[in-house]
Amino acid sequence: MEKQADDIFRVTLLGTGAPPPVLDRFGPSTLVEVGAEKFIFDAGRGAMQRIHQLGIPFADISGMFLTHHHSDHVVGFPDLWLTGWIGRPWGKRKVPLPVWGPEGTKQMMEYLPKAFAVDIRVRSENYPPNGVKLVADEFTEGMVFDQDGIKITAFEVDHFAEQLPAYGYRIDYRGRSAVLSGDTTYNENLIRHSQGTDLLVHEVVAASNDGPENAEQLKRITSNHTTPEQAGEIFSRAKPRLAVYTHLLLFGDAKPEDLIPATRKNYSGPLEVGEDLLRIEISDKVAAHRFSG
Repeated sequence: MEKQADDIFRVTLLGTGAPPPVLDRFGPSTLVEVGAEKFIFDAGRGAMQRIHQLGIPFADISGMFLTHHHSDHVVGFPDLWLTGWIGRPWGKRKVPLPVWGPEGTKQMMEYLPKAFAVDIRVRSENYPPNGVKLVADEFTEGMVFDQDGIKITAFEVDHFAEQLPAYGYRIDYRGRSAVLSGDTTYNENLIRHSQGTDLLVHEVVAASNDGPENAEQLKRITSNHTTPEQAGEIFSRAKPRLAVYTHLLLFGDAKPEDLIPATRKNYSGPLEVGEDLLRIEISDKVAAHRFSG
C-alpha cells in the first residue's frame, strides 16, 4: 500500500561523490521527502539528472538548503533552478524557489539571475515569471524551518582549515529524525544534535598509499573531513538507528569497501556505504534500498 503524504519520511542520496568528476558518483546532494514536502540539501553536479531518474518534477521541490558554499556542493544548482523553471519534461515551476543557507547565500541568489539575465529575459515571455525567482534566507545556528510538524534545525560544524561557515541539518517529523552532517571534521556539536537520531548521513575521507596529491595538500584535505575511524566514534556516541556514508573522498588506493572495516574499529552498529540514489525509508524500521532503475 502506498504511503499517505503525512506518513512519508524518506531520504535519497542523489549524489555521494566529491570534487573528482566521476560518473558513478555525482556531486553531493540529498533529497529529503517529509510529509508533503520535498527538500534538496546541496546541489552538486548531476543533481538534476538524479532527480529526473527518480521521476520527480522539479516543480514539486519545496525548497533548497545549502550546507556551505564550496563549489562541489552548489554547481548543480543553476541546472535545478533553471531547468525546473523551463519544466521539461514535467510541469513548469510557477512559484519562487526558497533557498536557505549560511552567510553568502543572499549574495549568490542575487547574482545568479544577473549571470543568466539574457536567458531569463528571453524565456520570460513563454514561462511563468514567478517561477524563476529566488527567495534567499540566511541563518546562523538554530531552527530554520517549522511548518506542518516538520522542524529543520541548522547546526554549526567544523570544516577546519576552510575559512567559510559550514552547517549540518537535523530534520524532525512526527517523532522521527534524520541528520545530515555536511562537510565536517570530528565535531562535538554534530554529536550533540545527532543523539538518538533514526538516520545519520555522514561524510567520510580515506587515503591509502600514493595518490596525485602531495603530502601537504593531502594533510589539508584530510584535516577538513572525517576519517572512518573518527566516524565510528561519532556513531558510537550518537547511536543512530542507521548510519550511512556519503561524500566519499577517497585518495590513492582507498576504496568504498575499505570504509566499513575501518569504521568497525570503533562502531559495531548498523552501517551502509552510500551510493547514488540509495533510498532510506524512516518509519518503524529504518531500511536502505538500492536503486533498481
